[in-house]
Amino acid sequence: MKRVRILIVDDSAFARKVVREILQSEQTEVVGAARDAYEGLELAASLNPDLIISDLAMPGLDGIQFIRRQMATRPIPILVLSAASEASTEVFTALNSGAVDVVHKPSGLSNDRLREIKLDLLEKIMIIMRVSPVNTSRTPEEVSSSGRLAKDRRVDLVAIGISTGGPQALRRMIPLFPKDFPAPIAIVLHMPVGYTALYAEQLNEICALEVKEAADGDLLDPGVVLLAQAGRHLTVERTSRGSVVAKLSVHPIDKLHRPSVDVLFRSAADIYGARTLGVVMTGMGDDGKEGAGCIKASGGTILTEAQESCVIYGMPRSVVEASLSDSAVPLDSMAQTIINLT
Repeated sequence: MKRVRILIVDDSAFARKVVREILQSEQTEVVGAARDAYEGLELAASLNPDLIISDLAMPGLDGIQFIRRQMATRPIPILVLSAASEASTEVFTALNSGAVDVVHKPSGLSNDRLREIKLDLLEKIMIIMRVSPVNTSRTPEEVSSSGRLAKDRRVDLVAIGISTGGPQALRRMIPLFPKDFPAPIAIVLHMPVGYTALYAEQLNEICALEVKEAADGDLLDPGVVLLAQAGRHLTVERTSRGSVVAKLSVHPIDKLHRPSVDVLFRSAADIYGARTLGVVMTGMGDDGKEGAGCIKASGGTILTEAQESCVIYGMPRSVVEASLSDSAVPLDSMAQTIINLT
């Protein structure tokens, strides 16, 4: 098994030393350690690591600015290792800027916490790299979708799956929907536990639609956007009165992601059938491919985000290459395309 090549970006010499020591293993290899964000950008360009571990509090260019610049230059999975509280606005902003996950760094990296940090770091690294960006050397034309859109089909639910680059993409797309949008929207966004409620609140402030973190029993009504709660799968269920409500569960437990796009899409296909519009957007890995197959099998429609606007063209590519995409749509055209189809 190829070892994961890691770049450390931290202004603390002690932190760089400790993290380097605990990550030298059969699974991981530290290929560089930067003293600040500027050096981090240089080393990322020259070393081409598989993953970056970055602090947030650094002099000059801070960790959030580093994440934004790196993701704009060449997207690489970035894992935040910070002493900031896990519920801090700073950490949330880092995730909103493109970081994949966060590990809390104890004060001083005390010896009694080293083993705990090591296990947490390795676990998150392995999860991130299991869904690492797929090869994007092929051109969009080679994997282009067929463009088969059934515009006369009724849409009763828009189900969206999105991961790396998702917070930024949704902030650009969801505010474009009008208040009278005629279908509910359910979203699975891969995000660490504890941040989806805050993200939904911030998104709600800039949208005409009502955006909220999903709760058990929430009605799927037109004009409502339900964001799956991190750590729990989101499914939909029809009640005895005929309405459709949201259900949250930790099951199935065998999915790499919780919430999982596949789980939401499968549930949507079961309830809405051909009236389901599934949308797979920027993200690593292939979560959503299996669920897109369920939607297609039930007669529904699948849109994928076009390669040129994706931060990571992984999830959409997996759907396109499985011949499940009806059309590939750039981010800035996605909202209008969905509106046209509904």
